Amino acid sequence: MEISEKIELFRESFPFWEKLSEDDKKIFINSSYEMSFSKGVNVHDGNECTGVILVKKGSLRIYMLSEDGKEITLYRLFEGDLCMLSASCALTSITFDVFIDSEENSECLIVSGCVFEEVSTRLPEVKIFALETALSRFSDVMWVMQQILFMSMDKRLAIFLLDEVAKTGRDNIKLTHEQIAKYMGSAREVVTRMVKYFVSEGLISSSRSEGIKILDKKKLRELIL
Repeated sequence: MEISEKIELFRESFPFWEKLSEDDKKIFINSSYEMSFSKGVNVHDGNECTGVILVKKGSLRIYMLSEDGKEITLYRLFEGDLCMLSASCALTSITFDVFIDSEENSECLIVSGCVFEEVSTRLPEVKIFALETALSRFSDVMWVMQQILFMSMDKRLAIFLLDEVAKTGRDNIKLTHEQIAKYMGSAREVVTRMVKYFVSEGLISSSRSEGIKILDKKKLRELIL
């Protein structure tokens, strides 16, 4: 990746970029590196300080892992998004671990978390940006927890399906029941049972070749109300 490309990406991603000194800009540039991840590969493993991840292409899944191995998906990142929770050394107030997997073949630019933390000690705007970015994701986390704790499974699945078609722009969802369960923090058997119910109600169709196809968005939305 050319230096000019890095600078342009940093300028778009970091609102504090123009306030950095020339030396700090060079530190950011020299401490960043490109990484490509195949689908399903682990990008960030718990409490390690991988760094600030900028997604250039593809998508990443951020999740928590319970002691018994159950995964709860917190949110997902797409092209143009960045992750601060992977830079724990720059966010000492964050006391929980998250894991990150590549959902598809992805290309990322990673900035050293230690360097990010070092520069933030000289420029408060960098520290404020890091905290605000992390805080903005907590609304996503709380929404997930609210669904798991307080919503019925039919509402949760309806929300998930509508969110998926909104993200992809397609009415077909090419995900297995196992993948959906992982994203929702549920069991595959529960998802399969609810999918069958939605099919019987004419809300969706489901097949191995086409995946899940939305047939009645209006009724799905009514389930959420």
